[in-house]
Amino acid sequence: MKALAPLALALLCALQAMPARADDSLYTQLGGKPALEAVVDGLLQRATQDARIKDFFKETNLKFLRTQLVDQLCAVTGGPCRYEGETMKNAHAAMGLNLAHFNALVEDLQDALDAAGVPFATQGRLLALLAPMHRDIVTR
Repeated sequence: MKALAPLALALLCALQAMPARADDSLYTQLGGKPALEAVVDGLLQRATQDARIKDFFKETNLKFLRTQLVDQLCAVTGGPCRYEGETMKNAHAAMGLNLAHFNALVEDLQDALDAAGVPFATQGRLLALLAPMHRDIVTR
């Protein structure tokens, strides 16, 4: 369901550290780190070609961003990774992102999750964990 829109373009740039959960069931349901890497690769491929948001990635070190995103998703879903990147608020303060940008990234993430074969219910659990980040990402 594309209307969930709770991730964020910010998720792509530098992510807010969120404590890992003791229960790794979502991490396991997603398929562990290899599956998260595939999802992030699909997300970055889509986002960097998405006319609605691709300009935000022109000056981005995509290799670094990939590593940050994988670590963030791994940590937030209860995996063994540790995210030590910038906060969402600091990373996106000057970007001027609006709700349409945020929604575009969420749609790209959902498409990447679909392509990786992640079940809808599992996608919903992940998006619910990421949704609160929008408050620090959308600034206009």
